[in-house]
Amino acid sequence: KVPPPTFCPECRFQRRAAFRNERRLFRVKSTKSNKSILALLPEDAGMTIYDEKEWWSDNWDALEYGREYDFSRPFFDQFRDLMREVPWYNKSVLRMINSEHCANASDLKNCYLMFNSNVDEDCAYGNGVDRSNFCLDCSHTTDSQRCYEGFWLTHCYQAYYSSQCEECINVWFSKNCRGCSNCFGCVNLRGKKYHIYNQPYAKGEYYKVLKEMKLSTWEGVNRAREKAYAFWLQFPNKFIQGVKNVNVSGEYIMNSKNISYGYLVKGGEDCKYVQYMLVPSNKNCYDHTVWGANNELSYENSVCGLGTYFLKFCFDCWPDVGNLEYSMLCKSSSDLFGCVGLRKKQYCILNKQYSESQYRELVSRIKRHMNKMPYIDKGSREYRYGEFFPIELNPYGYNNTIAQEHFPLTKEEVISEGYGWVAVEKGKYDITLRAEELSETNEKSSLGVVDEIIECIECKSPYRIIPQEYAFLQNGNLPLPRKCVDCRHTERLYWRNPPKFHYRQCQCAGKTSDNKIYQNTVKHFHRDNHCPNEFETSYAPERKEIVYCEACYQQEVV
Repeated sequence: KVPPPTFCPECRFQRRAAFRNERRLFRVKSTKSNKSILALLPEDAGMTIYDEKEWWSDNWDALEYGREYDFSRPFFDQFRDLMREVPWYNKSVLRMINSEHCANASDLKNCYLMFNSNVDEDCAYGNGVDRSNFCLDCSHTTDSQRCYEGFWLTHCYQAYYSSQCEECINVWFSKNCRGCSNCFGCVNLRGKKYHIYNQPYAKGEYYKVLKEMKLSTWEGVNRAREKAYAFWLQFPNKFIQGVKNVNVSGEYIMNSKNISYGYLVKGGEDCKYVQYMLVPSNKNCYDHTVWGANNELSYENSVCGLGTYFLKFCFDCWPDVGNLEYSMLCKSSSDLFGCVGLRKKQYCILNKQYSESQYRELVSRIKRHMNKMPYIDKGSREYRYGEFFPIELNPYGYNNTIAQEHFPLTKEEVISEGYGWVAVEKGKYDITLRAEELSETNEKSSLGVVDEIIECIECKSPYRIIPQEYAFLQNGNLPLPRKCVDCRHTERLYWRNPPKFHYRQCQCAGKTSDNKIYQNTVKHFHRDNHCPNEFETSYAPERKEIVYCEACYQQEVV
């Protein structure tokens, strides 16, 4: 019972993504206690911010902020007033142990700067990491241990600088490998051991060659990284990254069925235009961004999960919520419209309590009013009933959200669109060491380096080496990082394909790839002719990667 959207799928994703500050923390004062806390909301946002424990306490009631609906003003004008007054929690975390500097997370122990992650221990500098231990600088990693600088790793142990690997042990700079161990710079291998750049080696010779690479040094790692990335380009990529799927389209999809235009999805079924749905399960969802954990019948929502049913146009509503529309930060509630911060409530509009009959009658009137008096943003876009919240209502600042990662805009562009730009000065630090002055090998560095304030070699921002990071790198004989955590995050996500899809033809030309770089190893179904298969893929036509259809890729990967 919703009208068709007036925004295209990409703009709808951008709009929802603008309400997700995933990993940027600010030092602010709690509005309630005035104590210093870390928060996802900057002070300049003009919001009421409580510490997590203060927000969940019983000594305040969001119903106190309730108000009558005003039919002389657009709905979103009234909602903006409400959302600024009702308290917001600072970090969105649950059951954390010794993990103060983390956000958008649950069940973390001894973790540091971990975001959008769950059930991890002794991890740092990651996002999208679940059920993993001792993983540093990893993104979208699951059920893995002792991994470093990895992306889309599943059931891996000691995977270093690797991407899209599953059930691998002791692999370096490898991509799209399954069930491999002791491999370096490899691509598309299955069940192999002691391979370097896809060539087999005797065990002793393998370790001898690795020693000669001097991977304990920053220079050796950079040299190996550059060579491995160039080697990766010589091999075909499957048009979609995903395993154990049935009838899916999109990118980075696992264990799913009937997914259309999905992006970073695990355990989904019958969903379309969904992104960051990494916590199973999600069923019958359309235009949903971030989370999961038993979402069903979700439409145009952002950051909702943990048992949701029949939600429309909501943000950050969890757990066990149902029949909500245009609501934020509501918990264990049902039948709410335009509410903020309510817990265990039913039949409320703008945080005001109604009877069931009054609620249903007024909601119908409000929906008609939203169509008669639409909200018009600074870019002259109209918002009637059936559209998600306007981007300019987001309290984080466009530049602090994942929208900036996927749809980057300059400060001038953001301001001209009216989206809001919130830039907060970093703290003042006295640099005690430049990255270039770090010891070439970790063996020569001392524990005293954890007391240094280091200047990033890339952006010149200050960063530190924390004790658990130092111990991890010492154990793996890895060099100390020369870049700050933000630059490492940006560099890691360079290998993440964007959620933009292109109609292309398989690049298998018969005996070779179209660019003649890759030589096929077996005869394909189309023999010496060009493969006729076409598909939609996140690999843009101008990119250098070789892209094969499912059939051609599987014949080349054994």
